[in-house]
Amino acid sequence: MKIRKLLKKEFPAALLEIPQPPEDLWIIGDLPTDKNLIYLCVVGSRKFTSYGRETCEKIIAGLKGYPIVIVSGFAIGIDTISHKKAIQTGLKTIVFPGSGLGDEAIYPKTNVRLMREVVESGGCLISEFEPDFKATQWSFPMRNRLMAGISKSVLIIEAEEKSGTLITARLATEYNRDVLAVPGSIFSSSSKGTNRLIRQGATPVTCPEDVLEALGFEKPKDEEKQAKLFADLSPEEKKVVDLLREPIPRDDLIRAMKMPIPNANAILSIMEIKELIKEEMGDIRLG
Repeated sequence: MKIRKLLKKEFPAALLEIPQPPEDLWIIGDLPTDKNLIYLCVVGSRKFTSYGRETCEKIIAGLKGYPIVIVSGFAIGIDTISHKKAIQTGLKTIVFPGSGLGDEAIYPKTNVRLMREVVESGGCLISEFEPDFKATQWSFPMRNRLMAGISKSVLIIEAEEKSGTLITARLATEYNRDVLAVPGSIFSSSSKGTNRLIRQGATPVTCPEDVLEALGFEKPKDEEKQAKLFADLSPEEKKVVDLLREPIPRDDLIRAMKMPIPNANAILSIMEIKELIKEEMGDIRLG
């Protein structure tokens, strides 16, 4: 794939405004030209949970049709899930790897096919490192500043107490970008970082509408929202909706779903986040 060095006048304007702007930038693909596009950085744990994956996919899917570009770092985990879901949803995505863009250097190697999908869908890969530069421990925090710098907001899906994801969140705060975080279980090590960010003032988000509102879009009306949600149900979610012709106790519903209990609980949690269902007086009903 063709690597091109960007001219200074082609640099994204937002990257020239950060305290340590890049000296050089190499690109594969094309930068989006629409000036009305809003850049959302989505990052999270490499050791993601099923909750993290589902939440990431559902939130990005809910941004369909909006002029939003998904920015992330190409790492295995939430970054890769973000890029893939953006492409599936019809959103452009920009990749900032922690390496150069050359075939021998690109990291991780497992994402070579994803590179092509990003470019073919109208997105691009950008790096300030020479094309043959191989990733090092310090190159990831360096590229994190570009991800935060180009974006209007940074959305943290899952983060442990000590993780590179929190470096991106800190840089976003320093650059006056909004930090959004998905709350998680107090028992999950993967949510300790996000829960702490919320305690420190990050905006908690539990659905696509929260993200849209944070990015400055008008929230869809409740009827539109419900119609859209029910139109995009996964097969498992459709099964739950069919079972909920009338309110059912959680344990009875999980038994009727006929799947492993952790999977069933994960699906119900996501449906609650999406406000498709709610639990009242011990019974689960449609939202």
